[in-house]
Amino acid sequence: MEDNSEPEQSSWAHLPDVCLRHVFHWLDDRDRSRAALVCKKWSWAMYSGSLWRSRTITFYGRPSRTRTLEFQSALWYVKKFGKYLEHLEINLSNPYNTAFTQKFQVTMKGLLSHLGKCNSRLVSFSINYLELDRSIWKNVVRAQFIKNLATFLKRMSKQLDYLNLKGARVTLEEGCELLSSLSCLTNKSFISEINIEDFFSLQLPVYSSTLFHQTMSKFHSLVILTFNYNCISNELLDILQEHSAHSLCALNIKCHIHDPHGQVVWGMSWANLAKRAPKLNVNFFFERVMKHDHLARILLVEIPVRSISLRSCYFSDPDWIMRPTLTNLLPAYWHVLQKLTLELNNGHELLDDELLQLILSCKKLLFLKVWAFLSVAFMERLLQNRAERKCILTTIKVRIYTARQETSEEDRLLCDIYRKFKYLIDSELNYFVITYPMV
Repeated sequence: MEDNSEPEQSSWAHLPDVCLRHVFHWLDDRDRSRAALVCKKWSWAMYSGSLWRSRTITFYGRPSRTRTLEFQSALWYVKKFGKYLEHLEINLSNPYNTAFTQKFQVTMKGLLSHLGKCNSRLVSFSINYLELDRSIWKNVVRAQFIKNLATFLKRMSKQLDYLNLKGARVTLEEGCELLSSLSCLTNKSFISEINIEDFFSLQLPVYSSTLFHQTMSKFHSLVILTFNYNCISNELLDILQEHSAHSLCALNIKCHIHDPHGQVVWGMSWANLAKRAPKLNVNFFFERVMKHDHLARILLVEIPVRSISLRSCYFSDPDWIMRPTLTNLLPAYWHVLQKLTLELNNGHELLDDELLQLILSCKKLLFLKVWAFLSVAFMERLLQNRAERKCILTTIKVRIYTARQETSEEDRLLCDIYRKFKYLIDSELNYFVITYPMV
């Protein structure tokens, strides 16, 4: 007898579209392409816009057989699915010669050109660590890339809400050209977040540039601005007060030893901005700027500082005396400071008492990260004070430097301390403490 019944279908054939898209969401490009060949329904799922809203494209500088098609696949992706993009991040990893940067520039020209024509949804664009000041960028290639990027930003200016050009390392004129592209259509930009940390070349006194001030005056609704201290001036603070005080929530400021940071900024300028922008929090990140007199010129009492990070980056200098910073400077923020990061090579200076007193004085301090020469007893004293509710820390991350290679005794003491405060640590703290030989 002939069997005319339909072959039994897999349960996958009846999977609802929303579930199928969720499965595709977890697949990489190659697996998605293969899955799309299964049937028409799966092929349609492949072209669901929700799968292609966010994209990270990384170009690796070091050649390998598995990475030879990166440039072609990046273009293929944008031509196929670029119209769905809402968030795009492009990373450049270890570019190593002029041939690579030239190929990257040509690829980006096609990618940005096509995206500028087909996309009306992009709200977030990030392109990190271009390092355009390196010799691997020929002048003509660099100029062409900046021109293409400026054209793209101009086309996207009405829809972009977030721009990250961290590590671009451009000249003052190039940087202002790129930033001005966001406002050239209407002479105003309402983008809410910009990251221009390490955007300008090293050692540029951007703070004194009229061109930079004119460029920044075009931004009228900034919420978050991330940049370097060499951009800070009374003029910039006045501009932010005039145009973005109603929206401004965070200034993330990096201060590096090789960037100019000796300019005079008035406390009154900070006070006026803080008064007009009541939601403002300022986060400072210092790298190898450790001298008290330098820090005192920057960390004015009028600044609403939420977070401070002081990193020596394993360097040591006898002029870096941290005691006055911990006892005189940072306590001024006792009512606002919530996050403190200290990475110190302080072998010449014991700071247990000063650091503990600072922590206890900061009534809103929630996060503590310390890499420094400390005694193990410091941890017991800190946890005892936390147990007695004399501070409100919720995160404690400590690396105790020691001048000895053998740390078994310190490790044993830390284990004893953990057992003593086990209930507190397990129930209330994000806690991580280790010893680290510095020999």
